[in-house]
Amino acid sequence: MSNMTDRDFVKNFSLMTAALAALAVVIFIIAQVMGSKTTAISAADNPEEQQTLAQRIKPVGEFSTASAVMNAVVPVASAATDGKATYSTSCAACHGTGAAGAPKLGDKAEWTARIAQGKDVLYKHALGGYQGKKGFMPAKGGNGSLSDDAVKAAVDHMVAASK
Repeated sequence: MSNMTDRDFVKNFSLMTAALAALAVVIFIIAQVMGSKTTAISAADNPEEQQTLAQRIKPVGEFSTASAVMNAVVPVASAATDGKATYSTSCAACHGTGAAGAPKLGDKAEWTARIAQGKDVLYKHALGGYQGKKGFMPAKGGNGSLSDDAVKAAVDHMVAASK
């Protein structure tokens, strides 16, 4: 083994560092020269390119609120004011099973106290949401695309079936 002094080590280390820095500068210059020779294709000049570009970069999917997720799981009723159809498509998931503390359709014991509060209170809770002791009711049952009339018709259907 050779006996390298500290001075020799610093000298060799400095030369190696300078060589690496020079190599980095050369690579940077080559990259700049090569990059300037390529021409960017401007989509603004070609409507076909604009359409192709828009198609390529469009989102694969979208993230939305819980109501949109609920709409995907429970479709919107076909007839906006048909209470039975709205119930079947948007309310039965909870009111048919009792999920989240929802009173089941036709269960007189669970509906009696609620019906006694009056339809205006039931409409208010169905439209705006409600947090009760037994569970919760999301606004419009979590289906924000329902019209107020469709929600009211569904409430009327559930009340009539649960008296």
